[in-house]
Amino acid sequence: MRKRVKIRVFGRVQGVFFRTNAKTLAQELALSGWVRNKPDGSVGIEVEGDVTALSQFFDWCKQGTRYAKVERIESQEIPCEYSKDFCIL
Repeated sequence: MRKRVKIRVFGRVQGVFFRTNAKTLAQELALSGWVRNKPDGSVGIEVEGDVTALSQFFDWCKQGTRYAKVERIESQEIPCEYSKDFCIL
């Protein structure tokens, strides 16, 4: 089953290679979507793919990189866009 999820990650998540590692993991898990820094210091993500892979990606977001300090995560399911790539915006 395919889903698309909008995720917002709060904490020390900018300047710690969060986006680069999110892209690498998404590509390894065959997920599509995007990741970008938000003006408030959080990271915004839209990610789409198989629910098992999405679960693995979401679990990684709870920790982030070894330099990150994730304080909280917000997420909501949104309609699929059937995109093919994952990119950093």
